Amino acid sequence: MLDPVFAQMAGATTGHAWAIPELTDREKTFLSVVADVCQGTLGLPFETHVRAGLDRGVSTADIRELLRFLSYDCGYHAAAAGLERLAEFETQHGIPHPEAEPLSDDLVSTGPDAAPSPLPAAVRARVGELDGHFLEHFDLQSRMRSGHGPGTLSERERGFASLSVDVHYQTLGETFRTHIGRAVRGGASENDVRAALRFNAQFGVTRAWHGWLALNACFA
Repeated sequence: MLDPVFAQMAGATTGHAWAIPELTDREKTFLSVVADVCQGTLGLPFETHVRAGLDRGVSTADIRELLRFLSYDCGYHAAAAGLERLAEFETQHGIPHPEAEPLSDDLVSTGPDAAPSPLPAAVRARVGELDGHFLEHFDLQSRMRSGHGPGTLSERERGFASLSVDVHYQTLGETFRTHIGRAVRGGASENDVRAALRFNAQFGVTRAWHGWLALNACFA
């Protein structure tokens, strides 16, 4: 035990957050791992959150899918560190490294043989206004994580994960509003989105404070 009083504080805080009724245990696990990757807390906190997920039926394959998805928003360097730590955890606990089907060539291409971009037209137009090469990058990232089949993240889960990245990095303008829209498209109600931000308060109240200012303005 690091410190008995700290353990009391952390236990009360975690218990309060995990009691939020609007989110599933899978979503709470994902949001916890998002916080670890964005804030670089890949030691005891990451292991605790992965263990909590396993206890609630969230597999390491599910978490790997989340980390692949996060690479778009948090950066490949941060996602790679998370995958490295997850692989260590699997090895340590005798969990087989899950296999994944490789992406098809048209999903990893930026040429004329590339699959159509799954980005919403309005988002794609806005990104194109910023820079043409950045639009190509955005299209590529969107294609590579476009899967929605069994074992992948739902649109609601993707929205919650992405808007949480915004809270951790304090990118609370256009991208935050776009990611809120993704969660809503995935079936999340306004209160469900609020629940995701409530859960994130445990990872830093000052960041959550600014998140509330932006979220309330978005929903006003």
